[in-house]
Amino acid sequence: MIDFLRFIVDLGENISAFVTWLFLIAFLFNLSSSINKPDKSRVQLSLIMMVSYSSSAVLSLKTVTYLDYFMFDIVTILIVIIWGIKTKFTIPTALIYLITGMSINAMLFLGMHYDTVIIGNIDYWWFWAVYVIGTISIDLLMALVLIINKDLLGLAWIYNKTKMRVNSLNSALK
Repeated sequence: MIDFLRFIVDLGENISAFVTWLFLIAFLFNLSSSINKPDKSRVQLSLIMMVSYSSSAVLSLKTVTYLDYFMFDIVTILIVIIWGIKTKFTIPTALIYLITGMSINAMLFLGMHYDTVIIGNIDYWWFWAVYVIGTISIDLLMALVLIINKDLLGLAWIYNKTKMRVNSLNSALK
């Protein structure tokens, strides 16, 4: 497994460029498919993600830290949440996936920062595999959901069910 992880780390800049390219494709796809539609929510979310990933791509993978990536994700999450509050459009399924995915990625970045910088660990252990496979998978999933707009993992369904239960509890308590 450690050889596989080293191979993935060696491909780091290529994988980063590929994920950034996917968010660009998601933006262009949503832009072209929404030309004659009043709802531009997926276009705007795709633009936010494209700008976020493109701006973090200009950082050198040799000098950037896990804490830098953590901060990028936190800022992007805040922008997406503010967009979700201020938007006049229907909230797309992708919003839930973006907030969930970037939150998980942010926690993985923070975990790697703690492990490698604060503790100073340089020995492979299972968390590194979770980090590598998790961040790549989550980034691919977020881009895919922006393109196809489907609830692939049922996160939107869980969110809607939870929201309905909370609303029914609030109305029962009144």
